[in-house]
Amino acid sequence: MTRGDGIEIVRSRPGPLNLRRWAILAVAIVIAAIAATSAYFRPDRAIRVATSFVAHNICSKTFVSGFEPQAVFIEVSDRAGIRLLRHALRFQFDRTAGTVEASALGLFGARAVFRDGLGCVERHGPDEPYLLKNDVAALKARTPALLPEIAGPDVVEPADPALKAALDHAFAEPEAALLRRTKAVVVVRDGRVIAERYAAGVGVDTPLPGFSMTKSVINALIGILTQQGLVTPSMPAPIPEWRGADDPRREIEVEHLMRMTSGLDLDETNSGFDQSSRMFLQDDTAAYAVRARLMAPPGERWHYSSPTTQILARIIRDAVGGPEQSLAFAWRELFNPLGMRNVTLEFDGAGTLQGASHMLASARDWARFGLLYLHGGEIGDKRILHEDWVDFCAAATLDTDYAAGFWTNRSEHPNARRRVQLGIPRDAFFASGDLGQRVVIVPSQRLIVVRLGDSADPTGDMDGLGRLVREVIAAVGP
Repeated sequence: MTRGDGIEIVRSRPGPLNLRRWAILAVAIVIAAIAATSAYFRPDRAIRVATSFVAHNICSKTFVSGFEPQAVFIEVSDRAGIRLLRHALRFQFDRTAGTVEASALGLFGARAVFRDGLGCVERHGPDEPYLLKNDVAALKARTPALLPEIAGPDVVEPADPALKAALDHAFAEPEAALLRRTKAVVVVRDGRVIAERYAAGVGVDTPLPGFSMTKSVINALIGILTQQGLVTPSMPAPIPEWRGADDPRREIEVEHLMRMTSGLDLDETNSGFDQSSRMFLQDDTAAYAVRARLMAPPGERWHYSSPTTQILARIIRDAVGGPEQSLAFAWRELFNPLGMRNVTLEFDGAGTLQGASHMLASARDWARFGLLYLHGGEIGDKRILHEDWVDFCAAATLDTDYAAGFWTNRSEHPNARRRVQLGIPRDAFFASGDLGQRVVIVPSQRLIVVRLGDSADPTGDMDGLGRLVREVIAAVGP
């Protein structure tokens, strides 16, 4: 709707809410009202995690990607973990003010604000979020790319019928209720796009969220700092809060954070009750993360953890001199050399890159990022990453199939073996994000496969990804 003053406001159009769901929500609200009885089991916080996720995603996908807010709301509310609340969720979208507010029947409200050139930031209190002091356009100033162009301006239609069939399958919806919702697929062989396809409303320049693929970008930025001699994986993490003589966290190294073996009490379960989920309710996400206690010796225990990557984002910020410098650093040293032009890095309210999950880029730009690793960290005549960096980051951590900012098939873990059986080669490793965002790097095939979308499947449609990679490899040959 449009008010008389010209401000466009969109309100969600929820589906029917049956009595059972009303009862469930009523119980949740009552429990939330007496949540002080438990420091950990806080339903109010868990529901607020959900409303924050909804607000932020509608904000980013509308203002940055250009989708319609109601369509985004439908997809976001179908995410595993949010479905139980979807009939109670509401949102308001104000295009002129650049704001999105979400709630559960008017309670547990969350607010996200769009800032031109910087995407969206969540507001968790009365304080205004940190605003970069320099001209954002100047910080993101373009310089000539070192990576040769990977395609022309038009969508690259596959010439091979087998490649076309592979794309058909990637976009086809399964008969099951869990929709695939593929938004983009890009296939790069020998440095050139050989096939790509986009959903309606998406094009070659549309920035799409990578979610946890942003962790792989943080890996690259740490790698660049390592190549420049400013940071090394083996150094103690430069966190002043951990430097006390009796603080056991002083033993945590940068590599432990990269591999999620820090031993910090920051396990991620996506329940809404875990410490990792709670981090996203903070204006200063990294400050929250570094306060965590040590629960295991560094290097001995692995558990997936977005907050450890957020600590790395703060290390990057501090190493280069601050929020403004971190944005300029990312563009100067990574995006511009790769020719990544349609990128939005989002910040938290304290001016730290949201390195755990909040970067948007076009599918081709995500492919260009993959090429940095396919080329061993060298672009053109410039070495961006140390010559050993790629193998180091693709090597499995402990007995898992997680590497360092990437997932890997170079492992004996059952998940890795199953992916190999699906058709993703043994030497492959990949960036991975929520809802099935993937950049698969296959050195033996000189191949990059990008899949972006909003899969409702809890695995991010891993079976569909396996089929896509398998069929692409069969089509392109040795």
